[in-house]
Amino acid sequence: MSKNDNYFKTNKTTWNEKVKVHAKSDMYDLEAFKQGKSSLMPYELNALGDVNGKSLLHLQCHFGQDTLSWSRMGAQCIGVDLSDEGIALAKDLNEVLQLDARFVCCNVLDTSKFVKDTFDIVFTSYGVIGWLPDLKPWGQMIAERLNQGGTFYMVEFHPMVWMFDYLDDKPVMKYGYMQDEVIYEEYEGTYADESSSMVSKEYGWNHGMGEIVSVLTEAGLHIEYLKENNESPYNVLPNLIENENSMFETRDKLYPLIFEIKATKV
Repeated sequence: MSKNDNYFKTNKTTWNEKVKVHAKSDMYDLEAFKQGKSSLMPYELNALGDVNGKSLLHLQCHFGQDTLSWSRMGAQCIGVDLSDEGIALAKDLNEVLQLDARFVCCNVLDTSKFVKDTFDIVFTSYGVIGWLPDLKPWGQMIAERLNQGGTFYMVEFHPMVWMFDYLDDKPVMKYGYMQDEVIYEEYEGTYADESSSMVSKEYGWNHGMGEIVSVLTEAGLHIEYLKENNESPYNVLPNLIENENSMFETRDKLYPLIFEIKATKV
């Protein structure tokens, strides 16, 4: 077993525990979701527009709320995630909501071994690429799973955000923007419920914007746009301020919180 396999195993254990906590959290608001509330945020809705009748692959889908929200909008969806607890809950929700999404439990880098379909859209969002040690196989997998002319869209926390340690109240710049070494964190609670007694043990990696764009273009994707935004739809960092758009931003706006990439398979 390689070092990375051990890292993935630890992360999987943590995410299996997180699913149990997140399913009960106010942030994920599962009851409202079951009653019809969409979990999708303005960035992705604006970027992808009408998905009715389109096939969509959702990478690192957690317990499937966004996948199922796209499904409610008429997309034919498959969601992929490392956590078997997450996938089990996603399948249950799919049945309860009488939707037709499919879910696959695997490491996202192995998606092409488990999913042979190709898609009109490949989608991923918010806290995803930091779990991957190397983005090259990720970019290649995205290209493999896209139809010719298909769209890849991601919205993700900006690489600047991951340079800081947030375990104390005041963020401290600690990690390299293009740091190759793995980052290990151990802390009580989770972003969706800081009061939870669960202990998160996590291995992650930092990826700069140049790396992200390069692996996608090298895989054969044409970048339509790269946008950087001060506003985050999630209040997941210390001391963010809610603005008039019900989004969250830093007090001084010295660095972006979110970036978006939209690309086409040429």
